[in-house]
Amino acid sequence: MKSLETRRAELEARKTALSSRLEQISDEIEEHASKDWEEMATEREGDEVLHDLGASARGELRMIEAALERMDEGEYGYCVTCGAQISEERLDLIPATPFCRLHAPGRAPAG
Repeated sequence: MKSLETRRAELEARKTALSSRLEQISDEIEEHASKDWEEMATEREGDEVLHDLGASARGELRMIEAALERMDEGEYGYCVTCGAQISEERLDLIPATPFCRLHAPGRAPAG
């Protein structure tokens, strides 16, 4: 079982990596200044991919920030929907998750 300090360190490390990735994406998008129409079209396609990657990274950063706040409040590791403890296995896979397995988004309701 990982300690809260270990989980915090892992989340902080991931946060740093994502922030660095966002800077690289931003720099890459700003560098594009081709004058050739064909190159511009290719760059625009690449920019769309970069924008999607950036959006994904920003979403994960928001999840990490929220998880760090839950840690500060003593609520990390508990489902925000039902209050049940989130399994270690789930936290190992998705350290920033605010949901237990039963309340994970996209899960089909039981019944």
